[in-house]
Amino acid sequence: MRRMSRRSFSVVAAAAVAGLATAGDAAASPGRHRKKDRELRAMWLASVVNRDWPSRPGLTAEEQRAELLGHLDTAVRRRLNAVVFQVRPTADALWPSPYEPWSEYLTGVQGQDPGWDPLGTAVREAHRRGLELHAWFNPFRVANHTDPSRLVATHPARVHPDWVLPYGGKLYYNPGLPAVRRFVQDAMLDAVRRYPIDAVHWDDYFYPYPVAGQVFDDDAAFEQYGGGFPDRASWRRDNIDRLVREMSVRVKKARARTQFGVSPFAVWRNIATDPTGSDTRAGVQTYDDLYADTRGWVKKGWLDYIVPQVYWNIGFAAADYAKLIPWWSDVVRGTGVKLYIGEALYKAGDPAQPAAWQDPAELSRHLTFAENHREVRGHVYFSAKEVGVDRNGAMARVVADHYQDPAKPPR
Repeated sequence: MRRMSRRSFSVVAAAAVAGLATAGDAAASPGRHRKKDRELRAMWLASVVNRDWPSRPGLTAEEQRAELLGHLDTAVRRRLNAVVFQVRPTADALWPSPYEPWSEYLTGVQGQDPGWDPLGTAVREAHRRGLELHAWFNPFRVANHTDPSRLVATHPARVHPDWVLPYGGKLYYNPGLPAVRRFVQDAMLDAVRRYPIDAVHWDDYFYPYPVAGQVFDDDAAFEQYGGGFPDRASWRRDNIDRLVREMSVRVKKARARTQFGVSPFAVWRNIATDPTGSDTRAGVQTYDDLYADTRGWVKKGWLDYIVPQVYWNIGFAAADYAKLIPWWSDVVRGTGVKLYIGEALYKAGDPAQPAAWQDPAELSRHLTFAENHREVRGHVYFSAKEVGVDRNGAMARVVADHYQDPAKPPR
């Protein structure tokens, strides 16, 4: 998530796309699209490195609150019905947590009280506007650097230095330690118990994305806890399976109506690796590289919803939107798990992106394509800043073509 680009997106090579409609095409007529009384229309609101909000650290409480409400108002103006708000970006908190320090992205100083409660305010104000508020947590990322001394002295990562591993220029909690998995669940569940959030939402980071030439040094944990597994990869996947399964149960115990959803990188496995995988040639596969069996979690019913980040255009050779939507539709079919599609609004109008993304109609075509797959119950846009700025009019085109009528989120 990420972000700056929300993820390690450069995992597949760019490919030109021919034959797509141009920006001059007439907008789709209202009668062309099925009216939907219930579908998710959401945006991610990222706080990590001040990606979307607050616009910079150190704003006053009043300025932060005004910016936050401005994003909620933008969601309403774009006829969305949910906001996915990042409230635990780096083992910290955007609420008064007894487990972890206040986020440095608020005041510029980790652990410093900002003088107000962003998550509590977001929940209350979103609901006042008829929006769902999904609280977005990153389970294991501790810091975007590798120096524990830069963390506040009371940070759990300093109190328990054995919990933490450096990798790829960042610090992570070690998912292989049962104490870590319990702690991160407890920290997140504190927010569930305090506030009537509509969902607990996890992004695509489990074990970190691979970094060439670097090793995630969990030898000691594997030696202690890996007995009985055929290899380290199986043990790592079991660690993440345990995290997901346990959190699924604990969320419902804490607040029965709160949903649990995950937004993974969209390629579970390539078909060349596994015949049940997608017809893709991505450089990252969540099952093999992030040790996240996202397809398995759906099939086992551990999630209420899944939002694969299908961040590629229609016709993209290595990972085609038009091939991934049918694949994910097949995965969720008959499971009761709702399928929403993560959309790369941040690419629209970015001159560094392939030609397809320069066309304001590309994103609208995604929704038109997805309408032919009844398992798709909505879309989530990355991210809030682009929803507001709308660099090339792609979001306005989506609203005009698909969101003429209001809709409530799925039950």
